[in-house]
Amino acid sequence: MKAVGYTRNLPVTDPACLVDLELPAPVPGPRDLLVEVRAVSVNPVDTKQRAKAPPPAGQARVLGFDAAGVVKAVGAQVTLFKPGDEVYYAGDRSRPGSNAELHAVDERIVALKPRSLSFAQAAALPLTSITAWELLFDRFCAPRQGGAGQAILVIGGAGGVGSMLVQFARRLTALTVIATASRPESAQWCADLGAHHVVDYRKGLPAELKRVGIPEVEYIASLTQTAQHYPHVIEMIRPQGKFGLIDELPSLDAMPLKQKCVSLHWEAMFTRPMFDTPDMIEQHRLLAEVAARIDDGTLRGTQTQHYGKINAQNLARAHALVESGTSIGKVVLEGF
Repeated sequence: MKAVGYTRNLPVTDPACLVDLELPAPVPGPRDLLVEVRAVSVNPVDTKQRAKAPPPAGQARVLGFDAAGVVKAVGAQVTLFKPGDEVYYAGDRSRPGSNAELHAVDERIVALKPRSLSFAQAAALPLTSITAWELLFDRFCAPRQGGAGQAILVIGGAGGVGSMLVQFARRLTALTVIATASRPESAQWCADLGAHHVVDYRKGLPAELKRVGIPEVEYIASLTQTAQHYPHVIEMIRPQGKFGLIDELPSLDAMPLKQKCVSLHWEAMFTRPMFDTPDMIEQHRLLAEVAARIDDGTLRGTQTQHYGKINAQNLARAHALVESGTSIGKVVLEGF
């Protein structure tokens, strides 16, 4: 089968940073689906793995987490799906990735794709939806009903995760949603997704929150550049608030959160599949609800760029866009 991978950790400017491969088709395990991949999208985790995680000596590693496709075969213990089902999912970082014509994935982290979206549009959603959902509802335990009078600040509102978190908070809770954006186009994107207020971090977040009349918030989700924003987080969060983050830091001093009795929450959407947690199937359930909310019009897709066929050259272009830090929404690729 065709696939795209890497054999060395190289910068995205190097023509060999990603390479086209021919690999044996995977054999699905007992709870696996064998999926014919129709479309994929690219996330920051793809670029970080390519740059920093060396593949096994003498071998290529296939990246790719977001995928949408058609079930070709199922393992002996599969109960949720059948061949022919159209599905979407975010995969498992401890297994080979989805940048391949065929991909084996555990059924418990897969859902039927939204009927109203194309494969490319659906591929933009899984990883960011899982991350945003788990952060908002599993880590913050934000109320699905109620919450009026409370607010959430989404730092990095126009990125992939931010694009879903803004929608979840606005459409599925009563929270006031404040998103950060630094360019007119990203500010408009956040507003279109439903943010009540859009603020510019370059002008100082505490001052910007005061400008919109909400100097303190109950929830802060830091999705990018947490080290830069952390001192302001301590200032802006309300006593007994909740602070969550997803980016990687060399260290984080949690002591400044103590005086306000603020809880600290890490979100890593790969934890459930990597550790085969007893509640792993929750990712299947939440993706199914996201699909339903897409189909009934409550939520919208986040694809903004389509980079053509799934091959090394186009994936390298997508990696470069994600690494630039200027992308809005998600970039997708489709077909081999």
